[in-house]
Amino acid sequence: MAEHIFKLKADWPGHRNDVGEIESGNLKTKISIPPEMDGPGIGTNPDEMLLGAAATCYIITLAAMLERSGIDKESLTMDSEATVDVTNGVFTYKRIVHKPRLVLAAGTDEKKLSLARRLTEKAESSCMISRAIKGNVEIGLEAEVLRAGETD
Repeated sequence: MAEHIFKLKADWPGHRNDVGEIESGNLKTKISIPPEMDGPGIGTNPDEMLLGAAATCYIITLAAMLERSGIDKESLTMDSEATVDVTNGVFTYKRIVHKPRLVLAAGTDEKKLSLARRLTEKAESSCMISRAIKGNVEIGLEAEVLRAGETD
């Protein structure tokens, strides 16, 4: 068994609406509460970072699965969005929806097209971050898979 240790340093010099900093590997940024939650909105925030972790994990996992399956792609792009509910002053991270758009090479056969569609779904359940938040945050997927030259 291999374990990987990731470390993060955080500095929060003030109160609720102040600005702090985090640093971890290649990530170094300011952090604060977002303006939607009455904060200063400087740098990033936990909501964006959780969405970013889920999205990057999914898209990297999908790209690796496509590569291992010998599926050539023209492009792989994605929009993701998160919903945070505020009820009675309690903030709850409710849902993340990934909307990948996978364009395969023009000559991709039906078998590989079908496999690519299945992999867009499998990547979500295989992603380490999705598994980590399962049961706490709903994950939705609205995948679009087509061949180059086809329209939506």
